[in-house]
Amino acid sequence: MIDIRKANDRGHADHGWLNSWHTFSFSNYFDPKQLGFSDLLVINDDTVAPGRGFGAHPHDNMEIFSYVLDGKLSHQDSMGNGSTIKPGDIQLMSAGTGVIHSEMNGSKDAPVHFLQIWIMPNIQQPKPNYQQIYIADEEKRGKLRTIISPDGIHGSLQIRQDTTIYAGLFDGDESTIFKADPHRYYYLHVAKGRIDLNGQSLNAGDGVKIRQESQLHLTNGQQAEVLLFDLRPNELPERIQ
Repeated sequence: MIDIRKANDRGHADHGWLNSWHTFSFSNYFDPKQLGFSDLLVINDDTVAPGRGFGAHPHDNMEIFSYVLDGKLSHQDSMGNGSTIKPGDIQLMSAGTGVIHSEMNGSKDAPVHFLQIWIMPNIQQPKPNYQQIYIADEEKRGKLRTIISPDGIHGSLQIRQDTTIYAGLFDGDESTIFKADPHRYYYLHVAKGRIDLNGQSLNAGDGVKIRQESQLHLTNGQQAEVLLFDLRPNELPERIQ
């Protein structure tokens, strides 16, 4: 079963310095039908003006994944980490017992466009952790490359949840068939461009809840960049008590 949600159906907030689209309920946007999917709680599609950003603020007991599409994102946190995240970089912060961080546009001249993604962890109150790697476009070209996983397979970042995340780039004749487990849930987010999933057309910002499918065929990409989430078969994120 493939359940498509079009980009313009997402929540939207324009704060001037921040233009944000919310796949799931977040901040002042609330939709009782969009409270998350399995352990996936947040996909925020954010564009931040030059020199602006999110000042120091706290998080705990959340896996927070930042994925830059264009521009530069500057990260600082209370664990002592400081980095500039660019396209190709994969960053994962496990907030655990608590961390304070900031995310600012790393340029004074150009906006930064990035996705911020939250995933519920499978353990409460662990020690906070920060991970970052770079994955070249060639490793994602015409295929789905593992970027985050529970066991760090294929050099991916290690997440505290039964979730595997893949990234792919598709253009022209590039295509792939992903063998899915019909007993798992999947979520596909089209970050850029357009692409067909099992013959259905998708554009930038579109998202797809996928259940009971045995294969996912990605074809006819036009400068497409996608993220695929392999998730436990739960309908909504569950906080561990």
